[in-house]
This record gives sequence, C-alpha cells and structure tokens, in this order.
Amino acid sequence: MSYGFSKTVLLSYERAIERVTEELTKEGFGVLTTIDVKEILKKKLNVDFNKYIILGACNPSFAHQALQAEEQIGLLLPCNVIVYEKDGKTVVSAFDPMSMTRVMDNEAVRPIAEEVRAKLERVINAVR
Repeated sequence: MSYGFSKTVLLSYERAIERVTEELTKEGFGVLTTIDVKEILKKKLNVDFNKYIILGACNPSFAHQALQAEEQIGLLLPCNVIVYEKDGKTVVSAFDPMSMTRVMDNEAVRPIAEEVRAKLERVINAVR
C-alpha cells in the first residue's frame, strides 16, 4: 500500500480501537472524528458490511505547522487511522503523511510529514 501502512493484530476489533486511541494520545494526537462505516452503510443503504471504523486523528502542533507551510493542506487533513475486520482478523492502518508530499510541490511540508509519519508508525507498531 503506497499511501499507508498496516498490520493485522491479535486483538478484538473493539480492543484494537481502544489501543489505537490510547497510542494516538501518547503521540499527541486527538481523535476529531469517528466514522463507523458499518453503521452508516446499514443506515443509509441497508447493506451489511464488516466492522470498519475511520478515526480522524490530529496532532494540533503539527497541523498548525503544516497549515502555515501550505494553506491547502487542510484538504488532506486529518490523518486517518482505520480499524477493520477482515476474514475474522483485525487490521489497523494509518495514512502515510509522506504521500501528501507527492501531491504538492512544497518542500516545507516534507519535514513535518516525516515527523508525523514516525509518530503514526509508532502508534501502529505499539498496537498488539
């Protein structure tokens, strides 16, 4: 996956969400949005879908730095982290902020993206 990184964990879906949220907090992120995809698809389309949640994570300090460097970067924020079930297993994934540097021509964003990427990698690696 060129725009994120993920791993399968030996946790229940619910426990994985808790662990991801805990680890995000340790790295200075808050969860601004929580989108329960399964629930929304059932309510809006009456279709069944696997357990799947999108957490919109934001580290205010890095968001501020990024917005100062590139006003339009708000189109790519917050950093999404997902937890979902697939084939009876739980997967956790995070958006790779370095992928933002491939869609914009602004070198000032690169060091910020590198730091945020390192933090999100630690989050995903710590979830077990």
